[in-house]
Amino acid sequence: MISYYDISGCYILRPWSYAIWDEIKEWFDKEIKAMGVQNAYFPLFITEDALMTEKDHVEGFAPEVAWVTKNGQSELDRPIAIRPTSETVMYPHYANWIRSHRDLPLRLNQWTNVVRWEFSNPTPFIRSREFLWQEGHTAFADKASADAEVREVLDLYRRVYEELLAVPVCPGIKSTKEKFAGADYTTTVEAFVPTTGRGVQGATSHHLGQNFSKMFGIEYESEEKGEGGAGAGGRKHPYQNSWGMTTRTIGVMIMVHGDDKGLVLPPRIAQVQVVIIPIPNKKLSEEEVARMDAKVEETAAALRAAGVKVATDCRTNYTPGWKYNHWELKGVPLRMELGPRDMDAETFFVARRDTGEKQSMKWADVVEGQQSVPALLERIQREMLERAKEEFDSCIEKTMNWEEFEAALDRGHMCLAPWADEVEIEEAVKKASAKPEQGLGGCKSLCMPMVQPELPAGTKCFWSGKPAKNWCLFGRSY
Repeated sequence: MISYYDISGCYILRPWSYAIWDEIKEWFDKEIKAMGVQNAYFPLFITEDALMTEKDHVEGFAPEVAWVTKNGQSELDRPIAIRPTSETVMYPHYANWIRSHRDLPLRLNQWTNVVRWEFSNPTPFIRSREFLWQEGHTAFADKASADAEVREVLDLYRRVYEELLAVPVCPGIKSTKEKFAGADYTTTVEAFVPTTGRGVQGATSHHLGQNFSKMFGIEYESEEKGEGGAGAGGRKHPYQNSWGMTTRTIGVMIMVHGDDKGLVLPPRIAQVQVVIIPIPNKKLSEEEVARMDAKVEETAAALRAAGVKVATDCRTNYTPGWKYNHWELKGVPLRMELGPRDMDAETFFVARRDTGEKQSMKWADVVEGQQSVPALLERIQREMLERAKEEFDSCIEKTMNWEEFEAALDRGHMCLAPWADEVEIEEAVKKASAKPEQGLGGCKSLCMPMVQPELPAGTKCFWSGKPAKNWCLFGRSY
């Protein structure tokens, strides 16, 4: 998946992992273009003045900003930042491009990289100093349209995780403490890794309100002349959104599905969905071996024509057992074996990577029908999500007080708790739940789920005892 680089926190994405990003990118790009979003590209470098335009926004990124200070052997007059995100490089140009209500909505996205100089525990895919992402930045004349897009994009993120990666997520709203700096509110899809007991912020969609448009002087002439608003003559500030998803998606998928043998890839994002391995023995004649190899290639061609991504492994310098381990390590969803007995019976021996289940499949059934390889791949995709969802749900405990909350955390679970929705509560809970002697940091709010359980009248906050305002999902996280 990766090779380590000689700069800590930076990793080389090898083709096996980059192919997964390609699948995600192709799917998501098609969806946002159907919404009317266009792709663009903005420079990597940001002047110090531009970066500091929105100080509250930049403050959260300041410790992670990388700076260019030299050009060859010469010191630069002013250091230049490498983008940690792109609001401050994009929005001055939005102010030039948006003049009239006819210029709205403006909906741009870029596929790019960013640098955030993380100093604590870099982890491949999950927390690295440079990563790939998409970032959408949009502007609307009215708040209702902006709000609608926030939810529409968030649902696309949910579908990336659930429909492509077979990873369940909880869509929700971030707390005031955890929302994006400068946003009115932040929505999120939260994943969870049962083996480590940690949540992962999967992707976020932010409603920025008019905060950034006011800061960067983005105004447009309203349709209705003279109707108040910012500036004379009916000039108004648009409502803005930003939304992003990163290569962290790959890391979440690896941790949710992987096992002690290696990767377990959902079929829809696997670079190779099926590997076909002939198993000749020394008793076979050259003609029989050639006939077996020909059947392998014929079947591979038929599956490719049906839209299946297939590899064949006819190498003679490795044993069948070595090949099985090799392709299991790489997580290929299906392995098809063809030995002398299979040739006689006109069958393949088929093994699933996710469950280890094995079956015989007739040659006539390989491409079409309910027992075919394409049908089996769809079943694997569906069942991987079902199993992961069952485990995800089992890791959420409804806790009504601190004792239940702490016990659930100790079991490596998330806690769904009624709370008073206050920053002070989050800070106190994080401090109280930290266990440095065990190497465990404190937990934090992950999100307030979009689908809220009923909150009976009189329910108290699990921590403060104040009247609860809603249910919040808490947990330790990456």
